[in-house]
Amino acid sequence: MSGSWQFASGMAHATHIHSAIQVEGTGELRVLAMPKSQVELVDNWDVLGLRATHSIDYHCADVLVPATHTYLATTTNPANGGATYRLGLVKMSAIGHTGWAFGVGRRLLDELKLVAAAKSGTRNAAVDTAQFHAEYATAEARLRSARAWAMEVWRGIEFTLDAGELPSSEQDTLLRLALNHATWTVQDVGQTVHRWAGTVAIRRGPIHRFLRDLGTGTQHITSSPTVLQNCGKWLSGAQPQAHWEFLDLTP
Repeated sequence: MSGSWQFASGMAHATHIHSAIQVEGTGELRVLAMPKSQVELVDNWDVLGLRATHSIDYHCADVLVPATHTYLATTTNPANGGATYRLGLVKMSAIGHTGWAFGVGRRLLDELKLVAAAKSGTRNAAVDTAQFHAEYATAEARLRSARAWAMEVWRGIEFTLDAGELPSSEQDTLLRLALNHATWTVQDVGQTVHRWAGTVAIRRGPIHRFLRDLGTGTQHITSSPTVLQNCGKWLSGAQPQAHWEFLDLTP
């Protein structure tokens, strides 16, 4: 195999890497796994947020990968593991991205609560106003509501997998929509935190760091407008017979 790839998240901590390629002649999309030493790393993760993921680029030329170290990218028939592994790559990654969004949102609100406690009672403290209290309550409700819905979606998927079945097209749509909704709900929560944290939000510290991470995380393709639009196509009945292939809704 030869080629170049972007966003190899976690590469700094890995011993192996897996890359998706289209096989010449068949167009088949396969994932190939190989030692990290067989690729050339590009140290270009110069970003403001999610710096610890070290999602650098890499490339290689004429690397031989045994067929035993490859699999269909769209497979839902794992060689090992339990029911969860029948989800496939995209749906499994959605679990991590959804959890990340809620973790960031929860931490930001918790940090804002600490800021409010420290500033309360001081002269002209904005955190002592009714407006702050109302906006904090609204942010809390949005975060908890988004989380509750995501848990509902994934609970249904767990029941489906436990029954020996694969998620339906509706479930495939809802898990992507729940992730998109979680990410942008937390983005709104982050804006609330930034507004009320004052100068604490611009200095080096947890709030500043998580706001930068959030600004980077919202740019992931799983939370793009295209995915949201495709969810709407299926849910509105515009393409009722369509099915999902990775992040694309295929008629």
